[in-house]
Amino acid sequence: MYPPELVKPMQEELENKGFTSLHTAQEVDAVLEKEGTTLVVVNSVCGCAAGTCRPGAIASLEFDKVPNNLVTVFAGVDAEATQKAREHMIPFPPSSPAIALFKDGVLVHMLERHHIEGRSAEVIAANLAGAYDEFC
Repeated sequence: MYPPELVKPMQEELENKGFTSLHTAQEVDAVLEKEGTTLVVVNSVCGCAAGTCRPGAIASLEFDKVPNNLVTVFAGVDAEATQKAREHMIPFPPSSPAIALFKDGVLVHMLERHHIEGRSAEVIAANLAGAYDEFC
């Protein structure tokens, strides 16, 4: 577990842009049971989360189509919520950071760490925008 004071600014970066932090398995299941589209960001303390994942997810919200629900779980902090989110992301292996788009509770688009690491926030935002165009 990471100290709360360490991760607070990393959580707030997404929360300040409309993401809801989820802390329990029940919260994850509840949001994924909602009708419509849900973007789930698996947040992390790593450099690629700070440099491209969070900025890319935030930048993707500036396009015309966006998901109905924006949520995040924090790997290494929200263990229960992260585990439950990852269960919904099967067949993809656990990855931090990661970004998943669900439509009516079904996983329709996934960015694993290897899709994030080494790519710019703009590339990630464009990738997500393409998924939003198709599914939102």
